[in-house]
Amino acid sequence: MNNWNKPSDEKTLHIGFDDTDSINGRCTTHLSYLISNMLIRKFQVEFVDFPLLIRLNPNVPLKTRGNGAVCLRIRGRNYEKIKEEITHTIENYSELENGANPGLVFYEGNGIGKDLTSFSESAMDTILSKQLAIKIAIKNNMQFSIFGKGYGIVGALAAIGCLLESDHTFETIAYRSKENIGTNRKTDDFKVKKLSEESYPYTYNNFDIKNNRILITPRGPDPVFCGIRGEDPLITTLFLKNLCIEEELDGYMIFRSNQGTNLHLVKEKSGTNIKPYTAGRITCQVASKPSVINGGHVIFKIKDGFGGMLPVAVYQPTGLTKIASMLVIGDRIEVGYGAHLKSNNQFTLNLEYLIIKELARVYNIRNPACEKCFKNMKSEGKNKGYQCHICKTRIRNSGKIKTEKDRKLKSGLYIPEPIAHRHLTKPSSRYGMEKRFNSMEISYLLRSIKWIKDSGGLI
Repeated sequence: MNNWNKPSDEKTLHIGFDDTDSINGRCTTHLSYLISNMLIRKFQVEFVDFPLLIRLNPNVPLKTRGNGAVCLRIRGRNYEKIKEEITHTIENYSELENGANPGLVFYEGNGIGKDLTSFSESAMDTILSKQLAIKIAIKNNMQFSIFGKGYGIVGALAAIGCLLESDHTFETIAYRSKENIGTNRKTDDFKVKKLSEESYPYTYNNFDIKNNRILITPRGPDPVFCGIRGEDPLITTLFLKNLCIEEELDGYMIFRSNQGTNLHLVKEKSGTNIKPYTAGRITCQVASKPSVINGGHVIFKIKDGFGGMLPVAVYQPTGLTKIASMLVIGDRIEVGYGAHLKSNNQFTLNLEYLIIKELARVYNIRNPACEKCFKNMKSEGKNKGYQCHICKTRIRNSGKIKTEKDRKLKSGLYIPEPIAHRHLTKPSSRYGMEKRFNSMEISYLLRSIKWIKDSGGLI
């Protein structure tokens, strides 16, 4: 049970917001950093959980870069004044002129209702409407504001409803000073690689060894300098500090998140129920021989137990095309997918992970060998036996010889290369490291570490 989800004379204020940025800049996590600083300094609030960074269904067409929403859970006084300040900040910060459509939701309470948690669960793998979000907000006496077209209310509500009581990770995100936004980010690649190796497996997806590429820095004009992802907020923050970044930063903040958990792929679907722009997993059989198309991508069809037939696409950057091309009809597999609509109004399952559950047996079939020459004999026709083309020996009472092929493929889990991971993709290092929410542990961490720091960098 969450430490705020219990009886108390003081109600928790849950603040959810989303869609404040655009492809041209700004960042919803940066806005949450600014708001958190303001709440602590001006209102002396108590945070009862880390700021939550909640990644939603990555297949939604209407989304910005990472489809991430934020929830802040606080206790304090003068909630009405706090709400006014936050509403004003979001309206002034958001990229409204460049297509941002923010949503902001406030909820006062020490428990989250089932309709809110269900809405949040659905937001991880399906498309939800603004109208449904507004309906649920009104039903639960939640105050909300929408700006522009207001699509962000979906993410704002989903962030509040995401309790993160199952598996979760942490990310320490460092923010740039205003004067540096838009300039090149300078990092010591060797140091990033060394720290990644030293902190493994307690940090993940910070350096791609195979492609010798750092993964901690974005490439756009947003205010994020870098983000360090991992299992423990102490370790991710120590990683950041040991980078010895030369650029003077505005500060950093630690988020608790569903990143790296595959939370969008937990629901098992049947082929007949899969809809475009959704995510999930499906247990199925390979139903066609895989084919390689332009670009080195691989396409094959699957069928489930209900007769549904769907194409699966395995793209070259995932590093799984070789494995996919070795599948044969009849292999029993599980596929984690994102369903994408194509121009012909058909949709394809873009593969996010593959589990080979059972390999079909494949056989080499050949004619029998001559007992004298040891060469394969030639068939003389149906039911007429075989003749050796060298010594002319004939046999009539022998059939074809069947030997099982070595598939050179093993059962088990196959996931994409880090360079092809989405925010929610669960990396190989995290399997076996899943964790549950522990309210006492979270409270201790909040009290014992500097989870937010501003002004003057990371000293």
